[in-house]
Amino acid sequence: MNPRTVARLWIVQRISAAYLAIAVIVHLITIIYAIRGGLTSAEILGRTQGSLSWLIFYMSFVAAVAMHLPIGLRNILSEHFGWRGPSLDLAMLFCALGILGLGARGVMGVYL
Repeated sequence: MNPRTVARLWIVQRISAAYLAIAVIVHLITIIYAIRGGLTSAEILGRTQGSLSWLIFYMSFVAAVAMHLPIGLRNILSEHFGWRGPSLDLAMLFCALGILGLGARGVMGVYL
C-alpha cells in the first residue's frame, strides 16, 4: 500500500479514537445521570426522540466507529493473517458501510 495512504489511515484512526474517547465519556455520563435520576427506558426515549442534538451526537459516534474499527481490523488482518491487497480493502469498505448502515438504523430508531 502507498505510504501516503497508510499515513492517512493512521491519522484518521487517531482522530476517530480521540473523538470516540470523548463521545464514550459523554455517553456514560448521560447513562449514569439517567439511571441515578430514576428514569425508565420509556422516559429516556421520550427525552431523546426528536432531539436533533442527540441525533447529531450519536450519528457522529456511529461515523467515528465506522472509520475507526475497519482501519484497526485491517491492520490486524494484514499483520497476523497476511491478508493484503484490494480484497482486504474491499472487505473493510463493506465492514465500514455495514457499521454505518446498522448504526444509523439504530440511531434513527431512537430519533423517530
